[in-house]
Amino acid sequence: MNFELLIPITLFVCIAYAIKVVADMLVRRRLVEGNGSEELVRAMIAAEADRSRTGSLRWGIVMVALALGFGLVEAGGWQELTPGVVAVLLGATGLGNLAFYLIARRG
Repeated sequence: MNFELLIPITLFVCIAYAIKVVADMLVRRRLVEGNGSEELVRAMIAAEADRSRTGSLRWGIVMVALALGFGLVEAGGWQELTPGVVAVLLGATGLGNLAFYLIARRG
């Protein structure tokens, strides 16, 4: 594997995430300093917490589905990357997203 390609990609992801964090902080700061109502600030914080929880739930379900997909690939003894292997992994990802949708819709 070419690890020298992984370093610039990781650097780009870290810089993009840092920009997102700073931008979110500035928006919150201006909202609080700009005489935003306390109810609005609380609603934004509650919405952010809810979005974080649902994001964690989605990724957890998708990762479990992908793990099952990789387990199926391993159990099938497929050693090469073929369209069938990719289809199994994409199908597992899709099923994970559908499971999240059904769980989120209930709650």
